[in-house]
Amino acid sequence: MEKPEQIEDLQETKLNGILPYLAWILALIATVGSLFFSEVMNLPPCVLCWYQRIAMYPLVVIIGVGILLRDRRMKFYALPVCLIGLAVSIYHNLLYYGIIPESIAPCTQGISCTSRQIEWLGFITIPLMALAAFIILALCLFFYKSEQKARIIL
Repeated sequence: MEKPEQIEDLQETKLNGILPYLAWILALIATVGSLFFSEVMNLPPCVLCWYQRIAMYPLVVIIGVGILLRDRRMKFYALPVCLIGLAVSIYHNLLYYGIIPESIAPCTQGISCTSRQIEWLGFITIPLMALAAFIILALCLFFYKSEQKARIIL
């Protein structure tokens, strides 16, 4: 009979094995979703949406290649890109909900970063969906345990 510690280790190992796939599927859904909004629904992205796309799109490739090559260090490549996207997304949401004044927004050309294009159930917006995607991605990558410790070479 297995000991409780062994069962917990097995469950943790299974969850750890699922995390990169979950992150890849989420990045793929976010990428396809952003293209759907802009190309099918004809909703033009604002400047901050473009910056978030620049962070999200490569994550599909980085995480996907990491899974295919069984690269256990993939989180060290993907997490910094994800955190940059998360920072832009946090800024965008603060701007969108009026916590930061629009006068300091980078959206001087094209559509305003605060324009309300979609609002499902009264609170689900495109910037909020992007924020949720980056948060979940960051958590998946952060909690993904690679077998090798990262080495810093100076």
